[in-house]
Amino acid sequence: MHTFTLRFSDGVMTVDEAGLVTALTVGGDSLLAEKSPLFRFGIRMSDGSLQALTVTQGSLCQKKEGENTLSLTYAGFGGIAVTVTLSVCDEALHAGLRAQNATEHMLEWVEVLPLVLPALRGEGGTLNGQILYPYNEGVLVDSVQRRQKSWFGSKEPKYPSHGSYPVFPNMICSQLMAYLYDGGCLYFGAHDKRRSVKAIDFRPAGSGVELFFRYYCGVDYGADYEADFPLVLRPVKGGWEAAAETYRSWFEKALPARLVKIAENDLPDWYGDSPFVVTYPVRGIHDMDAPMHPNALYPYTNALPLVDEIAQKTDARLLVLLMHWEGTAPWAPPYVWPPYGDPENFDRYLQALHDRGHLLGVYCSGFGYSMQSNLVDYSCAEAYQRDGLAAGMCAAPNGEVQISKICTAQRSGYDICPASEVGKSILSHAYMPLLTSNIDYAQILDQNHGGGQYFCYSKDHGHPPAPGAWMTENMQQLLGTWNDAAGETLLGCESAAAEPFIGNLLLSDNRFELCYHFGRPVPLYAYLYHEYVRNFMGNQVCCPLPEDVDTLRYRMAYSFSIGDCMTAVLRPDGQLMQAWGTRDFDHAPDKEKTLAFVANMTRFYRQEAKPYLYNGRMIEGLPLECDLAPFGQALPMLHTSAWEAEGKRVQILVNPFDEAVRCKLGGRALTVPANDALLLDI
Repeated sequence: MHTFTLRFSDGVMTVDEAGLVTALTVGGDSLLAEKSPLFRFGIRMSDGSLQALTVTQGSLCQKKEGENTLSLTYAGFGGIAVTVTLSVCDEALHAGLRAQNATEHMLEWVEVLPLVLPALRGEGGTLNGQILYPYNEGVLVDSVQRRQKSWFGSKEPKYPSHGSYPVFPNMICSQLMAYLYDGGCLYFGAHDKRRSVKAIDFRPAGSGVELFFRYYCGVDYGADYEADFPLVLRPVKGGWEAAAETYRSWFEKALPARLVKIAENDLPDWYGDSPFVVTYPVRGIHDMDAPMHPNALYPYTNALPLVDEIAQKTDARLLVLLMHWEGTAPWAPPYVWPPYGDPENFDRYLQALHDRGHLLGVYCSGFGYSMQSNLVDYSCAEAYQRDGLAAGMCAAPNGEVQISKICTAQRSGYDICPASEVGKSILSHAYMPLLTSNIDYAQILDQNHGGGQYFCYSKDHGHPPAPGAWMTENMQQLLGTWNDAAGETLLGCESAAAEPFIGNLLLSDNRFELCYHFGRPVPLYAYLYHEYVRNFMGNQVCCPLPEDVDTLRYRMAYSFSIGDCMTAVLRPDGQLMQAWGTRDFDHAPDKEKTLAFVANMTRFYRQEAKPYLYNGRMIEGLPLECDLAPFGQALPMLHTSAWEAEGKRVQILVNPFDEAVRCKLGGRALTVPANDALLLDI
């Protein structure tokens, strides 16, 4: 069988006529564990069922070879022909795909170059492989099996959507992955200016691990599809930072809508103050408390003495972020306004915070339509039926509107399609009073991880009847309308805002702690985007670190070191939780030590670190050597980050422990004081 060979940088790829990648070497290292198909695709049949096909089920019908380029067309798929074009550009391999559809069925998704690479080091891989994955803040994964056993294992995105699907723009924030190994790094990037919807994922495959980018076509039944962007493979020298640099160099030439650097943006004055986020519920103690009664921090002004205490001990500006404040039912979107119980007291609380120089924000719950609360006596069933609101909900391929999978312990209902006219009307009616309320911050899209919307296959909403680029474009338009209405009220989402929505969602709940479930957090998000946006560390729900050890300051130190705002979760008695959802209060964080640490970081930020941690450009730092933290996960005691700003390059080291920590930075011996930080020129 004839084979084709392409050479790029120090990489070589070989493809045979059957459509299989038969070899991939970089610098002499073999990076292909098993033969891998050039493409796969999914067909949504006219009856609503889905059929997945791969290149080997067709046959080569046309080939074109040129200098540094190869185009192969395969047919035999019952009326569908797929062309993959491989070309060498700027020492990288670019893969393009187009599909011609002469059937009555719909091209729902395509995958180009889903490659099976060698096993990771956690599975005994000989190349010591790891995967850089743009999940939440960013994570290095060294065991695909550990990831599969976690709550965020690889899974097929389906309707109705689930918050933990590996979808961009959603919980996956960027369009890249990388395979790191002893010999270097192989970068994969979808250089898509439209930021269309994709599954970006990896999974076990035979003797190795398969990395794949699935493009959702967003076309109608019987229509063709062409990806107007390449999948780029590039060997790079270095670690995860080298992969991040490669993506950032493309990103900065193709910025999404409304995105400008912080230094050039018209932002509220407080954005640069690195406020300390203090979050708590005004009803109940946990998410699923039922019935959900008011606690000691209600009415709202009851919290003022606690706010004053925290402000005095930290010398920080506070962003008070309320939970369970909704006037309807906790976590029961979309109808949240006016605030629960006593709106006049809410207004007095807002004014009192402003008088003290502090801020007020609220958690909201995104695009769910709550038919029934499981926590309090609240139902929208009558209005839903009376007003025909099913017409505004996300629908399955057969047109059926199914029950949402989002936060089912708290509520039962459906997912709103914000591209439908009915859905837009529901959301405008529900959220406009909140957006114009004069609060400082609204996490308007909690549960909509990254700011994305959910899958909808409706043929009646005016959008294509399948996921695709229209979802990104619709969200950018909707969020732009909300931004204009909100004025200086900043908006955010759960998880850091995905790339196309950063310009709309300028402060979000960056829950990097979720990465501990299957890998080691790395500040990929800050590396790519920190000059444009900053976030806060979030309520740390589902943190897998041991609850019987005080890890709060350690997690605060990570967020602080990457330029995010620190966060603490309060109990109604004024003490601290390890994280939202914690039920073991016998091992609560030491409040006095925590507030003293926040005070030290606040001082350090104001006096030394602000030019870097506010809007600096993250760079690769000097290697750090130090002892491990006592948490059983091979985590370093110190957190470090390197920055470029105002013509200087510095590296920051943060020590969240009660004793000074000795270390080596680039071979230089240092001691970082207890509960403090150092800033060093590099």
